[in-house]
Amino acid sequence: MNPLLDFTGLPRFAEIRPEHITPAADQLLAESRALTSNLLTDTSVPTWDNFVQPLADSNERLARAWGQVSHLNAVMNAPPLREAYNANLPKITQYYAEMAQNIALFDKVKAIHTGAEFATLSAARQKIIEHELRDFRLGGAELPAAEKARFLALQEEMSALCSRFSDNILDATNAYTWLVEDESELSGIPADERQVAAEAARAVGRSGWLFTLQAPSYGPLMQYADNRALRERMYIAYNTRSSELGNAEFDNSPLMVQILKLRAEEARLLNFANFAELSLATKMANTPQQVGNFLRELAQRAKPFAERDLAELREFANTQLGIKELQAWDVSYASEHLRQRRYAFSEQEVKQYFPEDSVLAGMFKLVETLYGLNVRPAQAPRWHETVRFFDIQDGDGKLVGQFYLDLYARNSKRGGAWMDDAITRRRVQKTEDGRQRTEGIQIPVAYLNCNFAAPVGGKPALFTHDEVITLFHEFGHGLHHLLTQVEDLGVSGINGVEWDAVELPSQFMENFCWEWDVLQDMTCHADTGEKLPRPLFDKMLAAKNFQSGLQTLRQIEFSLFDMRLHGDFDPLGKRTIQQLLDEVRSEVAVLIPPAFNRFPNSFSHIFAGGYAAGYYSYKWAEVLSADAYSLFEESGVLNLAVGLRFRDEILAVGGSRDAMQSFVAFRGREPTIDALLRHSGLVASN
Repeated sequence: MNPLLDFTGLPRFAEIRPEHITPAADQLLAESRALTSNLLTDTSVPTWDNFVQPLADSNERLARAWGQVSHLNAVMNAPPLREAYNANLPKITQYYAEMAQNIALFDKVKAIHTGAEFATLSAARQKIIEHELRDFRLGGAELPAAEKARFLALQEEMSALCSRFSDNILDATNAYTWLVEDESELSGIPADERQVAAEAARAVGRSGWLFTLQAPSYGPLMQYADNRALRERMYIAYNTRSSELGNAEFDNSPLMVQILKLRAEEARLLNFANFAELSLATKMANTPQQVGNFLRELAQRAKPFAERDLAELREFANTQLGIKELQAWDVSYASEHLRQRRYAFSEQEVKQYFPEDSVLAGMFKLVETLYGLNVRPAQAPRWHETVRFFDIQDGDGKLVGQFYLDLYARNSKRGGAWMDDAITRRRVQKTEDGRQRTEGIQIPVAYLNCNFAAPVGGKPALFTHDEVITLFHEFGHGLHHLLTQVEDLGVSGINGVEWDAVELPSQFMENFCWEWDVLQDMTCHADTGEKLPRPLFDKMLAAKNFQSGLQTLRQIEFSLFDMRLHGDFDPLGKRTIQQLLDEVRSEVAVLIPPAFNRFPNSFSHIFAGGYAAGYYSYKWAEVLSADAYSLFEESGVLNLAVGLRFRDEILAVGGSRDAMQSFVAFRGREPTIDALLRHSGLVASN
C-alpha cells in the first residue's frame, strides 16, 4: 500500500518515497472531487451529517497525506522530494481554491446556516459553519466566472512563488561555508563551538574549522569571535542571502515583488482596499490603522529604553573593546561582552547547565504540575534517526496526545523553529462495508521542530537559555494543538483560532523559563551534574531585560514593515521594498543596519509562511500572554487550579469561540498592556 494513503495510525515516515507522492495526491484529489459531486447532486436538505461531516472527512484525508509531504519537504529536503512536492503543489492549491469558489457548496452551507438544524448544533459546529461562510466569501465564491478563474490562477501562482522563496533561502544558506585553517583566527570562540566547526570540516573531508550560515554555527561566531574581519565576512554573507548581492540563482527580489502584486490583486478582486485588510478579516484586530496605532504606541514606550541600550553599547564598545564605530557585525559580540561585564556571567557558562535530557525532563514536569498530565517516551516511525517521539497521558494513564521532537539543525532542514499538526483531535466513526462499527476520539499528534546544535564529542546536546525559551515556545504551540477537547475538526486545536491569538499559548510558556522552581528541575551541569546555582540564576534574572528596548523595537520594526508592505505599499510604484523598510526604520528604529543588509529577502514568515500582514501577532500575543501569566504570578506560579483553568478556558476550547471570549473567561477581563511593559522592563524605575 502507498504509505501516504494509510490513515489507520501514525505516518509511515520510514517508507515514504518521492514516487509515492503523485499517485497519492491524484487518488485523494479524485476521491474528494467525486464526493463533492455526489454531495451536490443530492437533493435532500443539507445537514451536518449528510453534508458537512462527509466533506470534512474527505478533506482531512487529503490534508493528512499532503501534510506529511509538506513536513518532509521542510525537514528532509532533497532534490527528488522537492521536485515531487513542487510538481504536486499546484494541484493541491487548485483543489482548495476550487472548493472555496464553489457557489453550489456555498449555497449548501448557507442553507444549513438559515435552516432549522442550525440552532440545535453545538457552539463549536455553529462556529465552523460561520467560518465556512466567511471563508467562501474570502475564497472568491461570489465572484463572476471570469474573475473566479483569475482568482484561482492567483492562488496557484502565489503558492508556487512562496515555495520557491523558501527553497531559495535554504539553498542560499547551504551554499555558503567558510573554512578557517589557522586556529588563532578563532580567538574568543568557546571550545564547544570550535569542536562543532571542526567536526563540520571533517564531515566534508577538510581539516580546520568550517562555519556555515545555519543558526547553531552563525550565532555563536557572531557572539564570541574576537576576529572582527571574520564576523564582518559572515555577517555580509548571512544578510545578503537570497538577494541581488549574493548568488543570483537564489535571488528572492523578483519573487517578493511578484508575490506582493498578486496579493494586492487578490485583495482588489474581493473588494478590499489592500491585502492588509483582507488578512485582518480572520484576525482579532479590525483594521491596519488599529494595528499601526498599537505598534506605534508600544514603540513610543520602548524607544527611550532602546536609545539608552544603544548608547551604553556604543560607549562600552569604544572604551572597553576598542571599537570606535560600532558596526552591525559588532552588535552581538559587544552585547555579549557587555552582558558578561555587567552581570558577571556568559551564555556559554549558563549553557553547561542545560543538557537536552534535563531540559526535557523539567519541561515535562512543568506540564505535569500545571495540567495533571504525564509525558512518556514512545515509539513511532521517524524521518531521521535523531527524532524523538512522546505520549501525553492524563492522570489515569489515558492517552491524550502524541508528538515528534526534531531538535537539531541539518542541511536538509529549513531554518527556524515551528510546530505543525500531523493529526487533529476529532470524534470519528469507523465503518466496515458501509456499516457503523465503532466510534471514538482521534488522538492528536504534533510535530515540534527546532534548529539547535546536535551533540558532539560524546557530550549531550547543550542548549543556551534562549534556546530553552524557544523550545518552551514551540511546546506551548504543541499543547494548544494536543490538549484541545473539541471534537469537530474545523475548530479543534489551533484550527479556527484567530491568527493573532495563536501565539498566546506559546509565549505564555516562555515565562516559566524564568522561574527558579522550574529551572531547578531542568538543570544539570554537563560535567559536574550540579543544579543551576542560585547566584547564577539571580544574575540571569537581573539580565533578563538586557537590551529589551532594542529587542522590542526590532520586532515592532518588522511588524510595522509587514503591515505597511501589505497596506500602503505599491509594488508597481517607484519606491522599492528596501526603501519602505528604510522608511519604517527611520520612524521606529534606533539601530540601523548597513545599506547592503537585505533582511526582506529572507523574511520567510511573511513571504513563505502564514504571517503576511500578521507579523504583529507576536507583539499582540505578548500582551495576551503576559497578562494571562500575571494571574499565575498573583496566585502562585505552579498553581494547579490556575493551570487547569488555563487549560480549560484557553487550550481546550481551540477555535470554538472567539479568542477574546476565551481570554476574558480565563482572566476575568480584557487584556491590558501593563503586564507586558513590566515583564519587559519598559517602565521607569522609581
